[in-house]
Order: sequence, then C-alpha cells, then structure tokens
Amino acid sequence: MTHVLHRQLHAPLPVAVRGEGVTLIDQDGRRYLDASGGAAVSCLGHGHPDVLAAMHAQLDRLAYAHTSFFTTEVAEQLADHLVQRAPAGTTHAYFVSGGSEAMEAALKMARQYFVEIGQPEREHFIARRQSYHGNTLGALAVGGNAWRRRQFAPLLMPVTHVSPCYEYRDRGHDETPEQYGQRLVQELSEAIDQLGGTRVIAFVAETVVGATAGALTPVPGYLKGVRQLCDRHGILLILDEVMCGMGRTGTLHACEQEGVVPDLLTIAKGLGGGYQPIGAVLAQGRIVEAFARGSGLFQHGHTYIGHAMACAAALAVQQVIERDGLLERVRQQGQGLAARLAATLGGHPHVGDIRGRGLFWGLELVREREGKTPFDPQRRLHAAVRREAMARGLMVYPMGGTIDGRIGDHVLLAPPFIVADSELDAIIERLAAAIDAATALAAKEA
Repeated sequence: MTHVLHRQLHAPLPVAVRGEGVTLIDQDGRRYLDASGGAAVSCLGHGHPDVLAAMHAQLDRLAYAHTSFFTTEVAEQLADHLVQRAPAGTTHAYFVSGGSEAMEAALKMARQYFVEIGQPEREHFIARRQSYHGNTLGALAVGGNAWRRRQFAPLLMPVTHVSPCYEYRDRGHDETPEQYGQRLVQELSEAIDQLGGTRVIAFVAETVVGATAGALTPVPGYLKGVRQLCDRHGILLILDEVMCGMGRTGTLHACEQEGVVPDLLTIAKGLGGGYQPIGAVLAQGRIVEAFARGSGLFQHGHTYIGHAMACAAALAVQQVIERDGLLERVRQQGQGLAARLAATLGGHPHVGDIRGRGLFWGLELVREREGKTPFDPQRRLHAAVRREAMARGLMVYPMGGTIDGRIGDHVLLAPPFIVADSELDAIIERLAAAIDAATALAAKEA
C-alpha cells in the first residue's frame, strides 16, 4: 500500500535505490540502462562525483535564501555562465524550478513587456499543434497536445494553434523541405493577419519537438522564416528548449543550428541534469530594459526561484559539460546512435520514421510502412514497448497520440552525454527486441 499519489494508480513501480553513470538500480538489484535520461534530464548520468561535490560544498555554505531579500554568489555565477554562452543579445537569466515554471514565466514576461512599452492591446499567443510546453495552466494552454488539454480545456486561456513542422507526415510529395517550411510560415502569417498583427504577443515553439511527437526537427529555413515574420509584426519569438536544449542536440542551444535568436528562451532538464530541480528563462536585453525603464520589476515569482542548491548543481553540470568537451561527444555519439538505429531498425516493418539530432532521437511506429498507417490507439503500443523495454532492463520514453493527440505511437531516446559505445550497442539490442515483442503482439491482436 502506497500513500504516494503516483501518476498511474494501477501500475506498481519498482523502487529505484541507486544510480551509477548510465544505469539505475532498483531495490531488487535489477539494473536498467537509462536510454532516455528519465525524460531527457540526466545529461551526465547518475552519481557524477563533481556535481555531488559541488552540492555538498554549497550545502555547507548555504542551502536557501529567499530572493526577495538576497541574491547568492552561486546564482550570480550561474547567470554569468549562461549569459556568456547564450544567443546574442541575451543579458539575463531568470531561475525557476523546472520547465513548466519556465514557460509560465516566459509567457508573463512577454505580456508584461508589451504593457511596459505601451502596447497593452497585445493579448494573443500563437503556438503549434502537437507541441508540449508543460502542465501548468498557461503552459498547457499554449501546448497543442489534445489529450493533455482535453479535460482541462475550460480552465485554459484561448490560444491559436497552427500546424507543426512534421515533415514525415505533412510534407507534400511535390514539395521540397524548404517549400514545405515556407508553406508553414505562410500559414502562421495568415493566423497573425486574422488575429491582427498588433494584437499578438508571441509565437511559441519547441526548436526540436520532444515528448509529444518524438524529436521532430525543423526543415531548413522554417524557423528563420518564422523569425522574420515575427520581426515584421513586432511579435516576440519564444523558443522552448526545455527538452531539446543545453547540449542535447549537439550544440548548447538547439536554435544555434537554425541560425535564429529568440527573444525568450526556456531551458530546464539538462540545465541541472536532474541533480536538483531547476529551469530558467534567458531574456534578451531589450525586454529587461523595458522593465527597468518602466515598473522596475518583473511581476512574478515563486518561493524557490534562484535556489542556491539548485544553482550550485546546475553550475557544476554546465562546467563539467564544458570541461570534458561533452558537446562534441554528443555529436560523435549521436552519429553512432543514428547509424545503429538505421542499421538495426531502418528496415523494420513497423518503424516508419527515425528522426533526430545529437543524442535526441525519435522512432515513429506504424502498423504498415508504405501508407504510414498507425496502430489502433486501443492497442496502446507505446505502453507495451515501455513494458517490454523495462523487462529487458532498458528505460526509453514512449508516447501515444503522436499524430493528433489520439492516434500514433513513438519512442524517444535521450541517453546521457557520457554514454559509451558498448552501452549504445546494448540500447539498440534491447530496444529492437522490445519493439519486436510489442509490435508482434499488437499486430496479432489486430
């Protein structure tokens, strides 16, 4: 009998007791290869000695001081570190306790910016279908996942949603990737015109879509077109890199690979690597300057923002990534992971698409490859893959509703940056066996 209200009430969970590198160990001594970093969180794996030492040292000095009274040395150091490596024009970091909080803060920051500069009529956000921005009400509202939104819809602010950049399913046979991207930009332009360009606050998007659709990468030129369109109308661009950022795709920020600078950039997960709860909004200088010239404050806050222990953990994680050249390792091991996926599962009858960057990869599962036909959602194939993987000592991140929030299944992979070749081999071997077992059962039941 558990008194913890778990996410699922009818699925008993093993008890994790220890972590070692890329492995988690339960109370029965079973070992699990963490091929998803939890939810793309554990970028350095588990039990990294340098991060633990930094946390111990900070605890000996100061665990917590409320930010309405004090700043802390470690929060200032972390902000300096992040801003020095952030997209051009970034001047400040606002620390929170996770990705959803970061998105809430970014939405409020964007709205307050326009109030401060005398444009209070701007009140609309535009985002994309099949996006995920968090589970708090503002983040859920801009998110475009129908399943997550449905029962809470009466509580959500209205948001306009446009098409995702979903090349596998939505690019026409007669379109180049660039033409497809231009079509999406035109759709966004029409949505802005319908709302009124002077009434839109921001366009919100994940640079590389994560949990909801499985590592959807933008086609060439798409985000540049979005940036230009936002600039034309004076609209802010908020990029959500909670899952895909902080090195996960091979550069510190995923938007670097698109040649795009957002006005607000949200980060979390890989920022602290799971050692402490932390997220942040990285803000362009003109936004913070507007606050400084106007009200002199950002009208927002939580009890644990800028938490000293969390900042110490995050600073240590980022220092290790830089010291050990782990961005280059992500690119190198990412190529190895991509090659292994293609060799082992590229021709699998039930793997329709393999997509991703760095150490961030998604596999879309289909009942029939030629027509890209999904499995019946009642089969809950993604859940079967998860069970089969766990039975083989493998943690992956499968989800359902890939296509529209109801149908479609995918598996997300996001192993720690320290993953070794032998561990990549084991991940692919166990994943292939899990997919074989789960799809065989689903096909038989169909």
